Amino acid sequence: MRVEVIRAWPHRVESVVLDLPEGSTVADALSASGLDGLTPAQPTAIHGLMAEGGALLREGDRVEVLRPLLLDPKEARRRRARR
Repeated sequence: MRVEVIRAWPHRVESVVLDLPEGSTVADALSASGLDGLTPAQPTAIHGLMAEGGALLREGDRVEVLRPLLLDPKEARRRRARR
């Protein structure tokens, strides 16, 4: 089955299309991606929905590697409101 692993930064995107066997998990896709610094504990999503490393993948899934938040969303709203 074909799946895509994506890691994005503000001005750069890395994308790898993989051909994995049926029954593969998010952790399998991260390991097979070859992207530096990824671990099975990395926060991920499948098509925008949070997913654990043991989540099973299906044909055409897009595994998105999530970045940590730079600022708590509530604090960001407070700062915008102060301006």
